[in-house]
Amino acid sequence: MARYTGPKVRLSRRLNTNLFENEKGRKALERRPFPPGQHGRTRRRSAGSEYLAQLQEKQKAKYIYGVLERQFRKTYEEANRLQGPTGENLLRLLELRLDNVVYRAGFGSTRPQARQFVSHGLILVNGKRLNIPSARVKKGDIITLAVKARDMIVIQHNIDTLDRSLVGWLESGDGGKQVTVRNEPAREHIDVPVREQLIVELYSK
Repeated sequence: MARYTGPKVRLSRRLNTNLFENEKGRKALERRPFPPGQHGRTRRRSAGSEYLAQLQEKQKAKYIYGVLERQFRKTYEEANRLQGPTGENLLRLLELRLDNVVYRAGFGSTRPQARQFVSHGLILVNGKRLNIPSARVKKGDIITLAVKARDMIVIQHNIDTLDRSLVGWLESGDGGKQVTVRNEPAREHIDVPVREQLIVELYSK
């Protein structure tokens, strides 16, 4: 499976966002709130560049959700065919990815970790194992931990210690080891630091 394996903190600093939701990235942005590189403190690209702003928003969304360019473009084209604002449709489709739901449920501390859990067959959807992180859930789906996952220390630690409120479109059950998709996510339930309209403008050129 193709995915980004480069320096994560460097990428987060370049886009001034903790893209991978990890403690290392948060501390790095607090300690060095400027782009990486020899001239990071002094030489910045023009803040007024419209194209740069649009490109950076697309990059943020891609790295936050762990989607490469080709798949991201296909998701955008699907969002563009749906009724309603294309930008909101795009974020909604990304939120409904199985790896993101596992992250939202608190099983994984980060989206990359949640993606790994899915790939390793630790997640059940409606009672059946599903190991495709990009699989899209729908209203009424029940996502649970597989039997062997319930005894894993790292997952139990995440459930017990993560200070993350469950988003309004998911409903918890079975002592936090199960979530049900109540509805498709509304824009107010999507807290990613992305200005989706800029992505729409970029692809509309």
